[in-house]
Amino acid sequence: MADTQKQNLVVQTAIPEVRVTIERPPFNPQPVHRKHLPNAGTARANRAPTTTAPEGTPEWAEKHAHQTVLQQHCDFFDTDNDGIIWPLDTYRGFYALGFGFFLSLLAVLIIHANFSYPTCPTIFPDPFFRLYVDNMHKAKHGSDTGTYDNEGRFVPQKFEDFFNKYSNGKDGLTITDLWEALKGQRVIMDPIGWGGAFFEWIATYILLWPEDGVMKREDVRRVYDGSIFVDIASKRAGTAKTKAA
Repeated sequence: MADTQKQNLVVQTAIPEVRVTIERPPFNPQPVHRKHLPNAGTARANRAPTTTAPEGTPEWAEKHAHQTVLQQHCDFFDTDNDGIIWPLDTYRGFYALGFGFFLSLLAVLIIHANFSYPTCPTIFPDPFFRLYVDNMHKAKHGSDTGTYDNEGRFVPQKFEDFFNKYSNGKDGLTITDLWEALKGQRVIMDPIGWGGAFFEWIATYILLWPEDGVMKREDVRRVYDGSIFVDIASKRAGTAKTKAA
């Protein structure tokens, strides 16, 4: 009995003397959370589970069991499944998602200029600025949520922390919440990380474009594992597309 009571104790995560610890409470799992989402701090290789979706996206995860969650996030843009994403693939993908000509072109410039070399399999830059999916984990930057770990796995605790800290009790994030989150997650001397996080979250907000102004946490979770891209592109095209091309 004593052991059970000890397991059910809630960890202290804030102290009055340090206001930021009160303003930004991390996810502090209750027994019911630990039942449905055990070991939330352990990174999941190929699933993106959360407290509201403890199985992640089951059919998607089964189909992509050979990929990390970060690789699954990129899969929509790898139109021929060869593990290489060309700038044109990225352009077509963003265009299919509704970003239009100029924003799709901007996305290509930002993504391929910054992420091509880190993912290259050799020490020499790729002359075509291609992205290599096998090495996508090497393109991880700082000042982000930490939901992807350094190997491209999904860490439920980090995802829950982010929403617990910045959503103010809502089931999602407004643009104001997002701005506070971007400031809160910044680390010193990390301009690439600051810019990367800003671009990624603004692109996510434009992609989801919530009518009530609140990006739902489940939609954001599905952005992380990439499963939502196919649905959005299909709805926009009015067909059952499975790839951007």
